[in-house]
Amino acid sequence: MRLTMRKLTPLLFCLSLFSLHVYAGRQVVDQLGRRVTIPDRVDRVVVLQHQTLNLLVQLGATDKIVGVLSNWKQQLGENYQRLAPALASIPAPGDLAHVDPEALVALHPQVVFVTNYAPLSMIEHIQSLGIPVIAISLRSGRPEQLAKLNPVLEDEEQAYDRGLKEGIRLIGNIINRPEQAEELINAAFSQRQLVQARLRAIPAGQRVRVYIANPELTTYGSGKYTGLMMAHAGALNVAAAVNGYKQVSMEQIIAWNPQVILVQNRYPQVINEIKTQPAWRVIDAVQHQRVWLMPEYAKAWGYPMPEATGLGELWLAKKLYPKKFKDIDMQQQADNWYMRFYHTHYDGGN
Repeated sequence: MRLTMRKLTPLLFCLSLFSLHVYAGRQVVDQLGRRVTIPDRVDRVVVLQHQTLNLLVQLGATDKIVGVLSNWKQQLGENYQRLAPALASIPAPGDLAHVDPEALVALHPQVVFVTNYAPLSMIEHIQSLGIPVIAISLRSGRPEQLAKLNPVLEDEEQAYDRGLKEGIRLIGNIINRPEQAEELINAAFSQRQLVQARLRAIPAGQRVRVYIANPELTTYGSGKYTGLMMAHAGALNVAAAVNGYKQVSMEQIIAWNPQVILVQNRYPQVINEIKTQPAWRVIDAVQHQRVWLMPEYAKAWGYPMPEATGLGELWLAKKLYPKKFKDIDMQQQADNWYMRFYHTHYDGGN
């Protein structure tokens, strides 16, 4: 009997699912605590989370990526394509909260990475296609907090330090790059003791009050890595009483009256808004021209990144307390990191 294309397509689909299971040979536990069976060797991944995408690039695994989230440029910044030019031609079958099943299956992925707060229905749908799903949060904590965008964490320091290490090791293990994962972890945490030692003598009352300005008056409060990043750099997050990533009022920002305002590299338009809108003019940071665009390596994403830990905290500490870090050349520090993990020179300012 001759098979028509209409009859053949479901057959090929079933065979592709069968091949996924034939080569599945090990189990891992993702950062939602889910036990997932994956192939012994993983060479085709779809990445629907920008943090994991950034980690895969630094682990030298860009060639394993067969699908990305559709808004990766918005999430990572327009300049990110310079670090991974191949991403521009890779299909985008979904985003943080949605996926096109047909487009996904057509890519024949062995693993799909999603964010920890991806809808459960989305995770289950992908699994029903026979494709392993790995959720990444880059934080640890109580089970009931693992899937939340804005968690309540008993020990933020431990949650993010442990979570970043666990996340990098998990991803490195999945893509068969465990040694590269350990190298990235060591680089991420190597500078923190230096920063802490130089800032230890500054009393809490003398530390600089800082606000992170995101689009539409959103900012990061407690429960996010960004607050830890500021604390490690000797800053006081004026929004610490806010839980998670939230929108605040202009009146509240004026009441906080930060001495420094930080804007992420991926949101340069926010700098222009602050400098041109009259409401901001009464704030100390604006009056004293201390509104700073963060370099691309200082990734204040609410979730930790290795370069934010290894470079970003040092950059901010030097900006806030330049006399204590006169011997640190951030351009050189950044260039060393970029050559080591992105295999290109750092071409931004500091």
